Amino acid sequence: MFFCIFAAQNKMNSIFMAKKSKKEEQILIRITGQDRPGLTAAVMGTLAKYDTQILDIGQADIHSTLSLGILIRIDEQHSGPVMKDLLFRATELGVNIGFAPVTDEKYEEWVGRQGKNRYILTIIGRTLSAKQIEAATHVVKEQGLNIDSIRRLTGRMSIKNTSEHVRACIELSLRGTPNDRKQMQADLMRMATEMDIDFSLQKDNMYRRMRRLICFDMDSTLIQTECIDELAICAGVGDQVKDITERAMRGEIDFKESFTQRVALLKGLDAGVMKDIAERLPITEGVDRLMYVLKHCGYKIAILSGGFTYFGEYLQRRYGIDYVYANELEIDEDGKLTGRYVGEIVDGHRKAELLKLIAQVEKVDLAQTIAVGDGANDLPMLSEAGLGIAFHAKPRVVANAKQSINTVGIDGVLYFLGFKDSHLGEQGIVK
Repeated sequence: MFFCIFAAQNKMNSIFMAKKSKKEEQILIRITGQDRPGLTAAVMGTLAKYDTQILDIGQADIHSTLSLGILIRIDEQHSGPVMKDLLFRATELGVNIGFAPVTDEKYEEWVGRQGKNRYILTIIGRTLSAKQIEAATHVVKEQGLNIDSIRRLTGRMSIKNTSEHVRACIELSLRGTPNDRKQMQADLMRMATEMDIDFSLQKDNMYRRMRRLICFDMDSTLIQTECIDELAICAGVGDQVKDITERAMRGEIDFKESFTQRVALLKGLDAGVMKDIAERLPITEGVDRLMYVLKHCGYKIAILSGGFTYFGEYLQRRYGIDYVYANELEIDEDGKLTGRYVGEIVDGHRKAELLKLIAQVEKVDLAQTIAVGDGANDLPMLSEAGLGIAFHAKPRVVANAKQSINTVGIDGVLYFLGFKDSHLGEQGIVK
């Protein structure tokens, strides 16, 4: 009895020692060629026969051309046979295959990099050229970052049927910590102006993936006009008001002062003209698509405007916007504008306060908020939001913003949020 137990114990020890002494190695497998259904399954089938451990795997497919990388760990006695079998299988599948040994030290170095920061660099243009991408990737290189992956967010562009609404967008996943993030941001924004291209650099964390509240300026952002200018034209004081508006948006005069001056010039105007103006508001390119997607995906949407409540509420009804905060014009008993306003002016400081207030009400972390605007009075909320985007903005705003959109419509915001055209289409989100 004791002899049998002793013999069994020895056998178990022998098996354990054999497993412990078994030497294993890492092999990086690279496969390229024409993609086809079942190719990855066929490769995995070969590896499965040798009880292979998969340490890493990545695949890209560009115009049906496959690039597949697999890092395996396997005992040395099976490494030769598995490579031989894979060579035969590659020949059958009509693809190229290569092998490279990876030392334990090299692999552990890769593992150690997992703790490094990750950033997402989004590049948008009507079209994208090698020159533009080279300039962006040069900045990435100078900042000591490595590009882990590149993916296209927009659909493929037709070379026969072109339109003014064509756009191209790619997203670069970067690993590492910039040598000087502030300088990197400045370099990208400078190139945006010089090369007719748009950039967004964001830290790739859970907040970027879980944006929940988006706040828009209205005039010259959601609509391609300033409502006070439209009212001024009707009142016969268009040039005077437009001059004050432009000076205010450039930050040359205080917004409250300029607002008071402009409203005073509207005294005596029939309030009925607001309905006519609202019904012919020039909607900014991409607004319909942007609003439809945001509502479909559960975002809370707010208009925080230095314009007027009447027009904000018109857009609210049209797009199902959740919050509207703007300025209220005073109207007398004869239905005429008095040249005064009611309540507190919604200026830049108030916009930032409202963004924080709505986030608190909706139980949304500020890092999950987005703000989009074009004027100097939008800068406080752009700075406060987790993602502040200057849209077709004035020079002073672009100079102080961290990301901007100037080359495409306002639905370019979707790409900064990581949306992909093909995903939107597949799920029926885009009308």
